[in-house]
Amino acid sequence: MRRFSQRTHLVTLSEINITPLLDLAFVLLIIFVITTPLLEQSLPLKLPQGGLPDTPLDPRLVRTVEITAQGVYILDRRPLRLDQVEAQLAQDFRVNPNLVVYIRADENGPYKHVAALLDRCLRHGITRFSLRTEAVRR
Repeated sequence: MRRFSQRTHLVTLSEINITPLLDLAFVLLIIFVITTPLLEQSLPLKLPQGGLPDTPLDPRLVRTVEITAQGVYILDRRPLRLDQVEAQLAQDFRVNPNLVVYIRADENGPYKHVAALLDRCLRHGITRFSLRTEAVRR
């Protein structure tokens, strides 16, 4: 009986193995599913109840300032002092006069932090605000 070795014969593949491609596609899908909600809400704040459904705005017009219960201001996922937030919003308002400031403040935090941010914005002529709340479930 004669043995044939694979090394001496040229073997052509008639099929493409797509298993690695499917694995990659599923991994990317899982990554997007996990990270997409984090883009909308970067901090786990407990917002107060109330409000009407949103009307969609152009994301280039919106800047979101988050205020924790301890009074930490967060803009662009970076904790900043109030004067730094003020300077950044004033600069953005000079570039884009249609700027809308979304304020996401924890419901258990003192209102003085929200009032301080509103006061600083009004000093620079920023008058378009949206105080973010959780939708009321009926």
